Amino acid sequence: MRLVAGIDSSTQSCKVTVRDLDTGRPVREGSAPHPPQTIVDPEVWWDALLAAVRAAGGLDDVLAVSVSGQQHTPIFLDARGVPTALSPLWNDLGSHPHMVALNAELGRDTWIRRTGLPLTLSDTVVKARWLRDEQPDAAARTAAIAVVHDWLTWRLAGHGPGAGDIEALVTDRSEASGTGYWSPETGEYERDLVVHALGHDVVLPTVLGPRATAGRTGRGLPGIPEGIPIGVGSGDNAAAALALGLEEGDAVLSLGTSGVVYARTAHAVHDYAGYVCNYADATGGHLPLVATLNAARNLQVGAEILGCSHDELAELALSAEPGADGLTLLPYFEGERTPDLPHARGAVLGATLTNFTRANLARAIVEGTVASQVAMLDALDACGVHARRLLVIGGAAKNPAVQRVLAELVVLPIHVPTADEYVAKGAAMQAAVALTGDFPAWPVELERIPAAEPAPRIRRQHHDAQVALGYVVPAPSGVTAPAPV
Repeated sequence: MRLVAGIDSSTQSCKVTVRDLDTGRPVREGSAPHPPQTIVDPEVWWDALLAAVRAAGGLDDVLAVSVSGQQHTPIFLDARGVPTALSPLWNDLGSHPHMVALNAELGRDTWIRRTGLPLTLSDTVVKARWLRDEQPDAAARTAAIAVVHDWLTWRLAGHGPGAGDIEALVTDRSEASGTGYWSPETGEYERDLVVHALGHDVVLPTVLGPRATAGRTGRGLPGIPEGIPIGVGSGDNAAAALALGLEEGDAVLSLGTSGVVYARTAHAVHDYAGYVCNYADATGGHLPLVATLNAARNLQVGAEILGCSHDELAELALSAEPGADGLTLLPYFEGERTPDLPHARGAVLGATLTNFTRANLARAIVEGTVASQVAMLDALDACGVHARRLLVIGGAAKNPAVQRVLAELVVLPIHVPTADEYVAKGAAMQAAVALTGDFPAWPVELERIPAAEPAPRIRRQHHDAQVALGYVVPAPSGVTAPAPV
């Protein structure tokens, strides 16, 4: 059996999967946690990678390896390759005022036109401005900016802090497309945008093509053989799309720490409404994407509030009627990215003495979560990206209540792929490319979610609750916005 390894350095943990090159079947896996803070020492990601490799039994029998990672999150390096500051994660909210400043200085539409990104607080260029404003000395010493996947690939290739070699940093199109200083039309960096944000130019990772090799593993890495090919790697969503075999007409809803909806297209999307971000995929195409900050963690909060398990939360939710008898949750516990409400907080509206029950609250938690995600499909559709099929992945994809509510809100055929670590699997596919020169044809099994009676009341209540709290958001399809007072 020939083996390849894929590494997923996500927000919450690092996962390693070792797979059979010919079938894609997982042979063994390992993981290690990341700290919960949103501003961390980047060394924790390297330490977690090595710990996850140990937990997977080492990679001594593996022929190639590749890394996928959380997008956007920067590592700021000096000329010797030493971090100049701690790294703010993509979901750290402290960079919101810096996003506002960049939009005010150049105009929001300029960023969309040049990079395909309506700037969010997550984007790497915004974090660069954060560093310049909050830690000017560190910004002045910064000689290179990489993201997590770039940093780990660089370390696997035998480079590291103190040795210099920052010119050896490499990345792929998907990661470059999430920085806020890369053009989807030219495939080149827009360096003046980096200079505008940070105050000076820096070394940026070389952008490699989808079938490229990022180098070979270095000497003396515990549990990792020397000299095996390293795949180009990618951002997490691009890796998942690759593993799912995404085709045009497919949309993916990923319910993890964040909620993400994306689709594969042959062309770049520039959404001047400000919702859809044009990322690149791992095959040479594009992956227009919309994201929320709040997704599967909402269900965890709900289970804790109600003192029950996730299975019991689903049972409670399914025992209530659609609309939860008028009870509505806006799940903006961490602020929100879509819509752009960084200072919002979670809210329960419409509670009465009769409807404020455990079952209705459970139902409202699920409905509020799912309605927030379905709104992202509307944003893609408005940009001309029309889905014919929806694939649902992530930690909450198997929740029966989530599936039922989703079927009540979406008329598309909905499928849940067999449970797998799709980001790590996509990285393993890129390892296979580094070994063989082409993408493997690994199968994906799908389960169809039964159709349900449409429940437009859910989205109507969700929209009315947003309006009641003063949030200016477009009405979803089929919901008439209230007339101005």
